[in-house]
Amino acid sequence: MICPPGAGKTTVGALVAARPGLDLVDADAVIAEAAGKPVGDIFVQDGEEAFRALERAAAARLIGGHPGVLALGGGAVLDPGTRDLLAGRRVVYLETGFASAVRRTGLDAPRPLLLGNPRARMKTLLEERLPVYESLAWITVPTDDREPKDIAEEIAARLASGGNGNGHGLAAPQL
Repeated sequence: MICPPGAGKTTVGALVAARPGLDLVDADAVIAEAAGKPVGDIFVQDGEEAFRALERAAAARLIGGHPGVLALGGGAVLDPGTRDLLAGRRVVYLETGFASAVRRTGLDAPRPLLLGNPRARMKTLLEERLPVYESLAWITVPTDDREPKDIAEEIAARLASGGNGNGHGLAAPQL
């Protein structure tokens, strides 16, 4: 599962994983555990490059090795190696508009990449990442003004229907 910050990857991912009895792995939680500190502290104390190195290693291990729902951090897809690993897999993109993303993240939670001017940072992040999310998506699910339960139900229904997502060929069962 890929998406910008605040789209609901952890919440929706847990709901999707609960349906077929699969496990959810949140890559940010794996990274925090490996580093022995929260993701925000990694950014502040060690820098973004240190975080991205941990993220690349976690993504490489999890993409091929976790059979359930994998929630990747919003910036993980910027790494070419991670994109290569995701290519051809059943990647669910939680599509979130600018206004919703800012409302969900900007002013009420510690998000290291949104420090300073959260609205301007979110705009820049979305401009940089949206084409990548769209190119990797097997299924695109809009999240604006929707409840997590409804989003999870749509994902489960679209996965159960077999189909070929957004027009991509059938791929491995990972989300």
